[in-house]
Amino acid sequence: MLDHRLTEQRNPRSKRIDLLSALEITDLINSEDQTVAPAVAREREAIARAMELAADAVRRGGRLIYVGAGTSGRLGVLDASEMPPTFGTDPEMVRGVIAGGQEALVRAQEGAEDVPENGAAAVDELKVGSSDFVLGIATSGTTPFVHGALVRARELGARTGFLLCTPPPPELVQEHDVVIAPLVGPEVITGSTRMKAGTATKLVLNTITTGAMVLLGKVYGNLMVDLKVTARKLQDRGERILMETLGVDRARARELLEEGDGNVKCAIVMGRLGVDRDEAQRLLEEAEGLVARVVGDLL
Repeated sequence: MLDHRLTEQRNPRSKRIDLLSALEITDLINSEDQTVAPAVAREREAIARAMELAADAVRRGGRLIYVGAGTSGRLGVLDASEMPPTFGTDPEMVRGVIAGGQEALVRAQEGAEDVPENGAAAVDELKVGSSDFVLGIATSGTTPFVHGALVRARELGARTGFLLCTPPPPELVQEHDVVIAPLVGPEVITGSTRMKAGTATKLVLNTITTGAMVLLGKVYGNLMVDLKVTARKLQDRGERILMETLGVDRARARELLEEGDGNVKCAIVMGRLGVDRDEAQRLLEEAEGLVARVVGDLL
C-alpha cells in the first residue's frame, strides 16, 4: 500500500475475504481479534504509567483529557462519558475532545482532523493547565489535530501521552510523558482502524480510567461504591452493595442511602460506624476517599 504505517498495511490473511462465506468471514475476523489482547498486554508498563498520570492529575485538581479524531475521538468521548454514571465523578474530571466537535460523534467530519491549529484551539477552549494530563489518541500516529492539541498542551505545562497502533518514532517517545503502542497488525479490511486498532484502543482506555478510579478510592473491593443514585438501576445496585458490605436487609440499605443523600460510600461508613453523613464525609476526606481506610475489610 506504499505506506509505512502498520495500520495501513494489507493483511495477507484477508486478501481474498471477498470470496468467503459469511461463516468464513466471521471466523477470519474472530481469529484476527485474538491478537488484540496480547498486543495490549505487551504495553502493560506504559498503560500503568498513564493510569498513574491520570490519577495524579485528578489528585492535583486537574483532569484526564482525551483528544482524537474519527474512531479514536469517539472512543475517547465514550470512555469519558461513562465515568460519571459508573464512578460518580464530576463530568469535568475526564473529558473527551473529538475533531469536528459533537457533530462528529454521529456523522464523520473527515477534514476536521487535518488542521493542527484546531487541536490547539480545542485545548485553549478547555483552559488546559499544568495539573492536567492530555492523552492523544491516533491509531496511525499522524493525525494533525491530535499533534496540534498535544503541542499546545505541552506549551501550557500539561503532561501528555500518546496512544497509537503503529511503531512510534523515537521523537514521539521523547516528546511525551508516556507512549502506548499496542501493535495489533494490519486490519482485516485495510485501513479500517475501527476494527482491531479500535478494540485495542477501547481496552487501553478502559484500563486507564478504571485503574485510575481504583487508585482514587472510587472502588471498595471490586464494588463501584462511589456511584450516585440517579436512576432505578443505580438505586438497586447501591442497595445491593450495602446489603453485601454491611449485612443489612434491603429496607435498611434503602434507609442508609436516603440518609447518605444517595452516596453509597457515605452510607457504608454511616452504617458501619454509626455516624451521621457529615462525619462520614469528613472521615472519607481524611482517608483520601478510600473506604477500606475508614471501615476496614468488610468483604
